[in-house]
This record gives sequence, C-alpha cells and structure tokens, in this order.
Amino acid sequence: MSTATPAPAGAPPIVLTRRRINLIFSALVAGMLVSSLDQTIISTAMPTIVGDLGGVSQMAWVTTAYLLASTLVMPVYGKFGDLFGRRTLFLVALGLFTIASVGAALSPSFGAFVFWRGVQGLGGGGMMILSQAIIADIVPARERGKYMGPLGAVFGLSAVAGPLVGGFFTDHPSLGWQWCFWINVPICLAALVVAWFALALPRKRNTEPVDVLGVVTLSTATASLIFFTDLGGSDGWTDPRTLGLMALFVVAAVAFVQVELRAAQPIIPMSLFRSRSFVVATALGAAVGLGMFSAVAFVPTFLQMASGTSAANSGLLMLPMMGGLFITAIGSGIATTRTGRYKVFPVVGVATVAAAMAWMTTLSGQTPVWVVGSQLFVMGLGLGLIMQIVVLVAQNAVSARDIGSATATNNYFREVGATLGVAVFGTIFTSRLAENLGGALAANAQEAAAAGIVSPDTLVPAAVQAAGEPLRSAIVAAYADSLAPVFGYLLPAFAIAFVLALLIKEIPLSDVAGMVARGEAVTDEADLPAPARTAGEVTSAPAAPDTDGVVDDAPDVVVTGSADEPGAQAPAAHS
Repeated sequence: MSTATPAPAGAPPIVLTRRRINLIFSALVAGMLVSSLDQTIISTAMPTIVGDLGGVSQMAWVTTAYLLASTLVMPVYGKFGDLFGRRTLFLVALGLFTIASVGAALSPSFGAFVFWRGVQGLGGGGMMILSQAIIADIVPARERGKYMGPLGAVFGLSAVAGPLVGGFFTDHPSLGWQWCFWINVPICLAALVVAWFALALPRKRNTEPVDVLGVVTLSTATASLIFFTDLGGSDGWTDPRTLGLMALFVVAAVAFVQVELRAAQPIIPMSLFRSRSFVVATALGAAVGLGMFSAVAFVPTFLQMASGTSAANSGLLMLPMMGGLFITAIGSGIATTRTGRYKVFPVVGVATVAAAMAWMTTLSGQTPVWVVGSQLFVMGLGLGLIMQIVVLVAQNAVSARDIGSATATNNYFREVGATLGVAVFGTIFTSRLAENLGGALAANAQEAAAAGIVSPDTLVPAAVQAAGEPLRSAIVAAYADSLAPVFGYLLPAFAIAFVLALLIKEIPLSDVAGMVARGEAVTDEADLPAPARTAGEVTSAPAAPDTDGVVDDAPDVVVTGSADEPGAQAPAAHS
C-alpha cells in the first residue's frame, strides 16, 4: 500500500517512477561533475596561474574565493528551494558557473581571476546543495545511500580527472592553463540541456516574506569571519583591521540569530538545532571540512615544487586518493541501503584520515613517489566513509519540509570549516613559504638572476626545474619546510571529529521520500487524485511498487501545472 499523503489542492502530485528518478539523477550527476571538476582542475595548474598573473604570495585566495562564495549562497539555495522549488535554481546555478568559467579564462590579472573564481563559487555552491536536496526529495533515506554513494564517487572521479586534465593543459604551451576553464563551457552547456529536459520537479508558491535580513546578516558574519582569519595570518591578530573584522563578525552573528528567531521563513531555522543528530552530523562535517580541504588544496603544489614533479604527473599522483574515495563511497552507500546501519562508517573514516595526516607530516623533497601515493590512498579511503554519510544523517534527522534547509545548513558549516582551514593553514603555509623563498633567493642571488627568478611572486615550476644548484635545492627545501608541518597542525581537528563521530545516534532511516511525505509525489498512479488521473492518457497499467517504495515500470502521466519544467507538464509515457 502506498504511503503517499494527499496532495495540496490544485497541485496534483508527480508519479515517481524509476524512469523519472533516473532522468532526474542524470541531471544531478551532470551538475555535480561540473562543480566538483572545477574545484580540482586548477590544483595542478595553480603554480603556473599565480606565477603568470603575479600572485604567489596570495595563492590561498584562489581556493578561498571559491569556497567563500559557495558558502555564502548555500543556505539561500537551500531555503529558496524549499519555498519556491529547486528546478529553476539549479538552472541558474549552472548558468552562473558557465559565465564565470569564460570570465576566469579571459582574466587579465590576478584580481580579476579571483573575482571570477568567486562567481564560480556562487554557481557551484548551488549545484552542490540542490543535488543533495533533490535526491532527498525523490528517494527515501533507506534507499538514498545507493544514490549518495555514486554522487560521492562522481566527486572522486572528477577529482582524478581534474588534476590530470589541468596538468595536461599546463604542460602544453599551445593550450595553456586557460583551457582549465574553457573546457567547463561545453560540459556546463551539456548539463544545462540535460537539466532542462530531465529535471521535472514541483513548482511552489510562497506567500510569506523572504528573509532578506537573514541573508544579509549571515553573509556579513561569514565574510567577516573569513577575512578575519586571512588578515590575522598575514597582518597579525592584533592589527586594528583584524580586530575590527572580529568585532563585525560577533555583531553580525548575534544579529543573525535574533533575526532568525523572529523570521516567518528563516534562512537557517533555529529549530534544526534542537535535534542532537543534526547538530552532531553538522559539527562533524565542519571539523572534517577544516582538515580535508586544507590538506588537499596544496598537495599538488607541493608535489610540483618540492618533488620536481610536472603538473600532469602531480595530478596523476592524486589518483590513489580518488581511487580510495571511490571504493569506500560506493561501498558504504550500498552497505547502508542493505543494512540500514551507518554509524560505523564515519567513526572508521575519521580515524583513517587522521592516520593519513600524521603520516603526511613526514613528507619531504626526498619522499618516494610510491609513499606519497600510499598516503593519499589511505586518506581517500577515510574520506569516502564520511562525506555522504554525514549529509544522510542530517537529512534523516529533520522533517521533509526542511530537507533543503537541513542539507544547506549541514554543507554550510562544512564549507565554513573548509574555508577557515584553507584561510588559516593556507596563510601559515604561504607566509612561511614567502619567508623561506626570500631567504633562498637572497642566499643564491647570482644563480637566481641567471635563471631569471627575480621575485618569489613570479616563481613557476619550469623556472625551478631550470635553475642550477644550489638554488634548486634551496627552493625545494623552502617548499618542503613550509608545507609538511601544516599537516600536523590539522590533527586536533580530527581528534574533535572522532569524538563527534562516536556521539552519532543511529536513528532508523526513513522509508518515505521527501516529495511523497509532503504530498507532492506518489509512488503509484492509483494514488493520484481523480482529476489528475484523467488529465492524461495512460497507455499501460502501472506495475506494483518495488520493495523500496518506487514503481519500476509504471508510466508517467501528464499532470498539468504540477511540475516545475517547460510547459509545467510532466512527460507522458511512451509504451
């Protein structure tokens, strides 16, 4: 018997057949591929990009700009998706990403490049949140691991392809690093086409005021916190500008909480934090994000400069990490679906990543390539056990009407952790690097002049490889001495994450999809209201629901006005 609830008057529900779910999932995979590819494709090209545009000392901003922008918009996408529907927002996010890719490729300066990276974050943050929220809408939590696992694997796949492709473009002067962004354009356009035709979701109408003041105060708090960490590391924590930003953060954070307690439709509902499971999952995501992104962001740079590896080969060396992530993301998703148990995965995952971090503190310019690959493989195994399970725990702890807000809030705090980690530890790395490189060049001034190296800000891998001894060894030592100790600084974050993983309470996973629970969808045509059943022509009888509550072969029916898609019409079946 169906578990569907009656649909709201005037909005006949969509029939969630297996075919419809697979079409929607294809659009989500395309969006996730684009957004995750762009986070990794510049990792191997970054030394050349900042060298060409003159921004070695500000290298951290290439990653921070993207993370900051995506973090700011995550709660907005999540709440607006709950209020107005997710299809149009998904298309807008893809469009922003496409435009920003063109802008980044054409950037004439480092400042312009960072700006377009920020715009890419505005689109990438939306695709990440909406993909996870839409899966929660159409697939029950008990079955969701089968879909969340592949989304995590797509992230792993693109993380492998990104550094490889970025390294290939960087190593071929006839192409150049600009192709790291030009390549996004056809992928984005293909994703837009898939999403336009496949993404059939309900259109909603909201009559309550939008929480504009919540958006403003949250954005102010987030931006001031990130700028505080960045300036604190470079200008000093007692600098007047740094202290002013900290004061602004405190005021904005307090104001945001007060606004949300009074708002009719808060961007981040404070009621979410009454759930212990949601709070623990969100805090765990933040702690893991802080350590994970900090470590991964600068590894390819380390491999190129400190180990003398080319851009393409440094991307190839990331393959073991993504292989490990692929194995455990898929495996944990399937195991969760079959058993309904999930707590063990983040516990083991955090311990595994922490062990990899401790191992990576031993990195040096003389570390064999196979050792680096082994370290990254272990890290990938741990990350695959954590990433999607944490989101699933948060979604399962809230009601169906708050799926978007819960998904966005969980990801928001993870990205805050990631952005703080990149800002703090990136600043530590780059400040140590600038000092060490300055000393290396000063001590070998004659050799540096002969190699054409006049400043650390214009140092590129090719110049390092062309430099003679002892200059080359001095530069390699500067990179090794700057980055390797940073991994040790990340271990306290994983100690906290391990405690949080142990505190997860294993709540039984729901057997009802979010759209079904809200009355926006049914799993059997027989559950449609009478007017909806007569709105279109049914060409074959519906099949019985599968064990997961989703019809495998039942035809879709035309439901005028129920779906947020071209023509506001669900596609009819073809038998």
